[in-house]
Amino acid sequence: MSIKVIAFDADDTLWVNEPYFRATEEKFYTLLTEYLSPHNLERELFKTEIDNLQWYGYGVKGFVLSMIETALHVTDQTVPAVVIEKIIRLGKDMLNQPIELLDGIPQALEALKDKYRLVVATKGDLLDQERKLRKSGLSNYFHHIEVMSEKDEENYRKLIRHLDINPAEFLMIGNSLKSDILPVLRIGGHGIHIPYHITWQHEVVEYAIEHDNFRSVTHVSEALEHLLMD
Repeated sequence: MSIKVIAFDADDTLWVNEPYFRATEEKFYTLLTEYLSPHNLERELFKTEIDNLQWYGYGVKGFVLSMIETALHVTDQTVPAVVIEKIIRLGKDMLNQPIELLDGIPQALEALKDKYRLVVATKGDLLDQERKLRKSGLSNYFHHIEVMSEKDEENYRKLIRHLDINPAEFLMIGNSLKSDILPVLRIGGHGIHIPYHITWQHEVVEYAIEHDNFRSVTHVSEALEHLLMD
């Protein structure tokens, strides 16, 4: 490989993220348990989230708005104001969560920083991602931070043009096949998939990927061995 730039996804690649959403969802279901079962609330919330992606994008703020909208819908607009207040508090609690780095990430970045240009390529709310990166203590490892509204082929092309490289010189590392890997492979880049034990259902890919530029590993240390080979 003639890789010059390695891009890391942020959430559930550099640090823990999805478990906080799952824990908040469970608290949300408890708030509304007298109106609908947790299973049906989960279905309604997911539908609302997907419908709202075009308006709010990804991240905690859009998630909170979708919870409020779901609460209004399943209660026929009768949800008590105190419940809305609790939903807003759940969102603020998520935004105040400490940053828990995934195992091996600081060591991997330290090992790679002198051989490659390192960047962050993530999606979500800009303020929240900037906050998490700042609190993570990882900022100094990265040449560039890119927060995308959507991780699609066009946005990856824009990033690669900004980095002044060819797609074949770009490698994306992330936990989502749908967002981190497949769009990059389609434009001629490379991808290393590091699965996380929890995946949001919107990001699930249910088929095997076979591509010369793709590999899947179980831990960042395996990716490191590959990238530091002579």
